[in-house]
Amino acid sequence: MVPAPHPAPLSAFDLATAQDVFALRRIGQSAAEALGMERQDQVRIATALSELGRDRLGCDGLTVAFTLPTGPEPVLAVAFEWDGGTKATPDLEPASRLLNRVRHESGGARERIVAEHPLPAGWADTPAARLAVREALRRHAPMTLADDLRAQTRDLIATLEETRAQREELRRLNDELEETNQGVLALYTELSQELEETNSGVVALHAELEEKSNRLRETSEAKTRFWTNISHELRTPVNAVVALSRLLLAAGSAPLTEEQRRQVTLIDASGQTLFSLVNDLLDMAKAEAGQLEMVPAPVDLRALVGQLAAVMRSTGTQGDVVLLTPDPATLPVTVTDEALLTRILRNLLSNALKFTEKGEVRLAFATASEAAGQWLTFTVTDTGVGIPESELGRVFEEFYQIRGAHQRPHQGTGLGLPYARALTELLGGTLRLSSTPGAGTRVEVRLPHRPGPRPTAPPASPAPEADA
Repeated sequence: MVPAPHPAPLSAFDLATAQDVFALRRIGQSAAEALGMERQDQVRIATALSELGRDRLGCDGLTVAFTLPTGPEPVLAVAFEWDGGTKATPDLEPASRLLNRVRHESGGARERIVAEHPLPAGWADTPAARLAVREALRRHAPMTLADDLRAQTRDLIATLEETRAQREELRRLNDELEETNQGVLALYTELSQELEETNSGVVALHAELEEKSNRLRETSEAKTRFWTNISHELRTPVNAVVALSRLLLAAGSAPLTEEQRRQVTLIDASGQTLFSLVNDLLDMAKAEAGQLEMVPAPVDLRALVGQLAAVMRSTGTQGDVVLLTPDPATLPVTVTDEALLTRILRNLLSNALKFTEKGEVRLAFATASEAAGQWLTFTVTDTGVGIPESELGRVFEEFYQIRGAHQRPHQGTGLGLPYARALTELLGGTLRLSSTPGAGTRVEVRLPHRPGPRPTAPPASPAPEADA
């Protein structure tokens, strides 16, 4: 292998005696200092060059040259060259521990060792800088062994002083770190205690909340049992009142005077109202207990809306209020629970008529197809007293009635809207309400729509609800 051409050296001289090796040490340190290297690197370079020179001392034609080769990585390169001799292969291990790169090149006219060490980041390769390094390499005279030992001793003392200063700085940093660790440990202990206290409070609060939740559940179950029991107890006498009043009004019964007929008619209307209220109360109890089940079947909405409108016009409308219903031709057949749907619409229309003194109550209907399926929408709007915005969040609470002078003539149980929403959700739909005081209220019921076949025979009159 033919070695690459070498750059021109800054300085070169022979190594023939021990004094030359001593001088090499001082020259190497001066070159490193002129290049701006730190004290520690200066000593490393001087020591490594001294070791390499001492190892090769005695070889024929031994020379040493200092160069600053150009390249991507600026380095100080020191080359030892010799013609040959009886010495063994060079020992590069000591110098390799001190310098960045040390390599042995052979096979040419002369054997060669090249030692390289990177230059400081602040080094600027200019003619003036190279001249300063060249001058530093030339100003050292040959030294005796004693001079070299004294120089090494001075270097060692300086290195020890630097090491002592670094050790003191390290001790100071360790002390600061220890103080910081103690502060962190104290903070950790404090935070751990606070967290433990917080956890204890959370556990206690959780236990209290669980106890209150159990009490609320027991109270709700007791309320449901009370509703169920009282509803069953009330339905028997109410059924008797309704049945007897209808029996008195039947065509085959004994004739009544006009006043008696009027009074029995009032008894019958009141009995039917009470009967509906008891049924609603019982259904609310069943819904809360999860016992109210949906019985889907094809429902002709024409018949359902027609019968419901007839009943509401005969019992619920006032003289200045008009009840408007959708065109029967637009009403389809859908598969749902007819009884529950009837109760939802009856409650919403009853509420609207109750709180509307003049104007209209309108029942509108629409269908829509979406990605999730088909939907029915029933909308009940009125021109009644409306609901204040502050009360909209509470109208779905059971037994809650809005306070205010305009509500006093319209007393009720406060079950209509909660009952309608509970049944709507049971059918898989949603109920939404919006209102403006003095302008009216709008309630939208949205239910799943599964079209069913149109019945061939005329729809039969709905059978009276059996006693549950």
